[in-house]
Amino acid sequence: MIEEQGRILSVEPGAVWVETVRRSTCGSCQARAGCGQALLHKVASRSRQGFVRVLTDRSHQIGEEVVIGIPEQAVVSGSIWVYLVPLAGLFLFALLAQALSLAEPWIIVAAGAGLLLGLLTVRLQGRRHAGDPRFQPQVLRTLSGSLSAAASG
Repeated sequence: MIEEQGRILSVEPGAVWVETVRRSTCGSCQARAGCGQALLHKVASRSRQGFVRVLTDRSHQIGEEVVIGIPEQAVVSGSIWVYLVPLAGLFLFALLAQALSLAEPWIIVAAGAGLLLGLLTVRLQGRRHAGDPRFQPQVLRTLSGSLSAAASG
């Protein structure tokens, strides 16, 4: 289970909206001053807060600190779909066009069509599993003392 801490912003039936603070491992890396990844992260993450709809079967209050999580299998499965399916479509269509002895521009067009078909397949698969609770984050536990801190602040 991949876990993250957050604060509840809104409550709705069967779910809550949680604000999380994105953390980067760049803060603890010794090479961050000369690293392109750290620079890209700094530029891309103007807002370090994320808002996530999280499923829950318990009642919560606004301001509660909670731990949310998503199963590793959901992340691995999603990564395979997002990265491998479009890439497989690209290569499959390019190799098929080459096997048909098409000219190079047509091989490039076929590769692009395969990539687009792969991306469309990923989108359809994502819509099919959009309501599946196995692929959505859930509230795992409430952190102790979060209500007293929220009430006094």
